[in-house]
Amino acid sequence: MTYTSLIGKIFGWMIDRIVRWLSLSRIHPNVLTFLGLVINILAAWMFARGRFLAAGLVVIGAGLFDMVDGRVARATDRVTRFGGFFDSVLDRYSDLALFMGLLVYYASINRFFYIVLTAIVMTGSVMVSYTRARAENSIPKCKVGFLERPERIVLIIIGALFNRMAQVLWVIAVLSNITVVHRMIYTWQEARRLEDAQLRAVKEHVG
Repeated sequence: MTYTSLIGKIFGWMIDRIVRWLSLSRIHPNVLTFLGLVINILAAWMFARGRFLAAGLVVIGAGLFDMVDGRVARATDRVTRFGGFFDSVLDRYSDLALFMGLLVYYASINRFFYIVLTAIVMTGSVMVSYTRARAENSIPKCKVGFLERPERIVLIIIGALFNRMAQVLWVIAVLSNITVVHRMIYTWQEARRLEDAQLRAVKEHVG
């Protein structure tokens, strides 16, 4: 057994225990989702004050709620359409809160360039989610692209803990917008394929 697999098993065991305890407590999964947002807002406040290390640790704590709310919903048979919608909406608010904290920090130290860069990151992050949601109104699935929310959160944590936030913002700015373009191209290809298949089916039916 490798160290990586051992850590994975220990971590998985801990998550399973937490999920079991939360399931027994009968706490509603939507409450866990909301608590994740509250904790991310606390992290945003720490970012705004320049306390990056503390903010990174708090984001890790918020990530725990992101990991367990869906599992608790399944364990307690409380999976609902609204729950998925609610989780997605609050995830967007959590992301934007963190970047808002960075905007406030860079404004407070008069770093105009990084204010603009953070704004680009915010736009790209929102558009990654929007393009998937909008695409899936036209095609079955659109999960292509590298930089989804889990990857963004991991990068933010790395930037905060290791004082490399400037480099992380560059990475997110570039990769998030590449992901958006990738999803646009993929949706165009899939939509055209489905339309062609539908047209062929109509012609065969008429013929």
